Amino acid sequence: MRVLVVEDERNLADAIVRGLRRKGMAVDVAYDGSVGHEMAFVTRYDVLVLDRDLPGMHGDQICADLVSSGTLTRVLMLTASGTVADRVEGLQLGADDYLPKPFAFDELVARVRALGRRATPAAPPVLAVADLVVDPARRVATRAGVPVDLTRKEFGVLEELLKARGAVVSSEELLERVWDANTDPFTTIVRVTVMTLRKKLGEPPLIETVVGAGYRVLEGQLPGQVGA
Repeated sequence: MRVLVVEDERNLADAIVRGLRRKGMAVDVAYDGSVGHEMAFVTRYDVLVLDRDLPGMHGDQICADLVSSGTLTRVLMLTASGTVADRVEGLQLGADDYLPKPFAFDELVARVRALGRRATPAAPPVLAVADLVVDPARRVATRAGVPVDLTRKEFGVLEELLKARGAVVSSEELLERVWDANTDPFTTIVRVTVMTLRKKLGEPPLIETVVGAGYRVLEGQLPGQVGA
């Protein structure tokens, strides 16, 4: 999941970014409304965590512009004011959710994940490919009942490939969905991550390289919902 945090309180913004990254999300940050506005329109984010009272450009304007553009990005608005009138006003602007400060971090994570599910086509809560079972919510993967120890990025790549349901996912798409804006676009990190992921998943292979296009789950082994 790709998340943009736009918050001018740097300590709070950095704490949110660190926490969401520990939860396996790819997170970018802007400390100014104008910069955040530009970033939100350059990259397709799943969720925008947006403070209302921002320098440069007010959070209300950023939210309104995103909504009018028709983007799929979901907006979680933050504010120091938690009155009912403020919450109603934020939602009327087009925000998908509203969280007053101070807030519990676990609640923020839960709300971001819920919005992220709404930003992309629905996927089964637990994915199964052959004898591989992946639970994105619990960040757990097993093959033939044996736990597979994956890094956050390996898990993110695997999740994106499974969500594609057999379609080819390019290296550029994986880089955009799993890594943040600080990653060198010319890096070989996607290829290296896929290579280590394949080794950890073992035999028979589940991930196919489509030369010149990207990667996909092998035909005939598409993901389904456990118990379906």
